[in-house]
Amino acid sequence: MTTVRTRFAPSPTGFLHVGGARTALFSYLFARKHGGQFILRIEDTDLERSTPESVNAILEGMTWLGLDYDEGPFYQTQRFERYQAVIDELFDKGLAYRCNCPKERLDKLRERQMAAKVKPRYDGHCRGKSIDPSEPHVIRFSNPVEGMVVVDDRVRGRVAFNNGELDDLIIRRSDGSPTYNLTVVVDDAEMGITDVIRGDDHLGNTARQINILNAWGKEPPRYAHLPMILGEDGSRLSKRHGAVSVIAFRDQGYLPEALLNYLVRLGWSHGDQEMFSVDDMIELFDIGAVNKAAASFDYAKLAWLNQHYIQHGDTKRIAHLLSPHLGHLDIDPSAGPDLTAVVEAQAPRAKTLAELAEISTFIYRDFDDYDPAAAKKHLRPVAREPLVRMRAALELLALEDWQPELLHHQVDQVAAELELAMGKVAQPLRVAVVGRAASPGIDVTLHLVGKEATLRRIDRALAFIDARAAQA
Repeated sequence: MTTVRTRFAPSPTGFLHVGGARTALFSYLFARKHGGQFILRIEDTDLERSTPESVNAILEGMTWLGLDYDEGPFYQTQRFERYQAVIDELFDKGLAYRCNCPKERLDKLRERQMAAKVKPRYDGHCRGKSIDPSEPHVIRFSNPVEGMVVVDDRVRGRVAFNNGELDDLIIRRSDGSPTYNLTVVVDDAEMGITDVIRGDDHLGNTARQINILNAWGKEPPRYAHLPMILGEDGSRLSKRHGAVSVIAFRDQGYLPEALLNYLVRLGWSHGDQEMFSVDDMIELFDIGAVNKAAASFDYAKLAWLNQHYIQHGDTKRIAHLLSPHLGHLDIDPSAGPDLTAVVEAQAPRAKTLAELAEISTFIYRDFDDYDPAAAKKHLRPVAREPLVRMRAALELLALEDWQPELLHHQVDQVAAELELAMGKVAQPLRVAVVGRAASPGIDVTLHLVGKEATLRRIDRALAFIDARAAQA
């Protein structure tokens, strides 16, 4: 039995797009499900556009997602000699030929074909010609001119291409560098790739690559072409729709498990199940169950998933991941309460770690302004006496007694003494301490803020109430 070997082969010309991440995920799951290997290959033959920064972004994104590969990364630029040897082999066997057609001729050919509403393709003008190797030239593959090439695709089913519509593609440029379709063929064959999972924009390339593999005497791998990912407006997902790179989602406070869970459901499903651990994905994933239709990226659904994982994930881990987001706000988490306590209190209120950090700033530093609506409703003259009473009661508490249960008791006691509903005391106190009308329970809020900051902020609220009264 042949061991399953899949690969993820991005071009390092930009960030790791979520479309690429989904391809990587599906390839990873297929390999893991079948006890195979998952290989990472960097297709960096585009020397002008490939950058070390893009390579790093790909590696960083894969690491963050936890898509560990068994072999690689392999770099195509380190295999140029091997590609040249294969090109020479094809040429020597009469399966490739030199072409010195000038750009002007090719442009005119394309114009005529477009005018005639014929699919643009090279016309084989240099086939059979003897061209001096010292002349500037490219090398083209001699594509079969008759018959069909069939792709038995695991997602799209049987797709047939007429060889007469496939041109003699260039496999070596005039500068001597190999082209994409040649390098992919050589690498897939020599790396023992059994299953290629990639975007359906490569379906036409697959037909050409199968012809090269057959001419070279190699068995083609099995193919599965994934539908593209669309934005909510039906166009291809791009930056104008929002974040599209894996690192951007990380920086916005999404968890890797939430993004993986969302991506696996883009075009694949298992009944009505929404939540999948990576182990679940490996066990249940079926490449044959991937939908042929394009999938739309729903940012709201991703945010919902992310909130679920923030709320139900391991608190210590979430706290660890939250820390740098607080750092981005110039907050040192060590200068406040235990970060796990912050996560426990605030997790139900945030969809991302960035939002969780933002709504928790009041715990670490005084806020600049009150929320206008909250101040108008709750910091009125009628709130003055409850706040004065609360300040006096809280000041008497020792630091070691500054715990949620005792703090809750103090609020209850003041409300009872004033014969007020608890909300009439707790809400003015909350706005005084937090600056807005929403926060965790008042006892937890006071505990997280601490005694010194709580008393200072109550004083500020009393001064605010007095100032407004004086202006009335």
